[in-house]
Parts: sequence; C-alpha cells; structure tokens
Amino acid sequence: MLYLALGCAALALYVWTTRGKPLLKRREWRLLSGAFAVAAFAGAAYVGLRGSWGASIVLVVVGLWLAVSTRRAGVAAGPAPVRSGRMSLGEARNILGVGEAATEAQVQAAFTRLMRMAHPDKGGTAGLAAQLNAARDRLLGG
Repeated sequence: MLYLALGCAALALYVWTTRGKPLLKRREWRLLSGAFAVAAFAGAAYVGLRGSWGASIVLVVVGLWLAVSTRRAGVAAGPAPVRSGRMSLGEARNILGVGEAATEAQVQAAFTRLMRMAHPDKGGTAGLAAQLNAARDRLLGG
C-alpha cells in the first residue's frame, strides 16, 4: 500500500511540475526506456529464481513493452506535402545553402554534400531528399 501511495505522489508531482508539457524529449525517453527494460528483465530473472513466477511474468511483459517502445521510430514520415506552384530561387538557394552567384559546380557540390546526409538509405527522410532534388533542379534547370 505504501508503494501505491508513493507512486501516486510521484505521478502528481510529475503532472504538477511539467504542467502538461513532456518532461523528456524523444531521444531521452528512448534511452531511459531502454535502461528500464534492462532493469525489468534483470528483476524478472531475480524474482523468477526466487520462485515468484507471477511477478516474473509481469516484469517480463513490462520489459518487452519498454523494449518495443524504445525501438519504435515515432510518427512515420509520409511523403512530402504537394505544394502548388514552383519553388522560388530564394528557397532553393536557402535549402542548398548557396549564394546568388553560385556556379553550377558549387550547386552540385552543395547538393551532393547534403544528399549524403539526407538520403533515405543513410537515415534521412524521403521528404528532405525530395526538397534537395527540387532545389537542385530549380537552380540548375533555371
């Protein structure tokens, strides 16, 4: 009963201090969730060896849930929204980080450098890669 009261007090303190805003960002939550998953599995092993199978099963389920939430990628990034109209030259220059007097070689070099980081096969998103492609096409295509 004491643990239940302490848990409720901790939850009330959390809600009061954060005022509805998340305390941990996505990255911190993933690290903390992974650590708690390992702790739950270790606790399940300890409790299981001591003979309390019910508590062990509960801890394994909690550990699995935490491990799955650690691996979850978050909201799936869908395709980039379709914009009406063409990208302006200023937007294209800002996306690629080149000046007004950039040559074709400089535009291509900036595109290549950014695409190495933003390509979906390298951990980037399809939307960002599409923006880079559109910016390069706009600057090189006229």
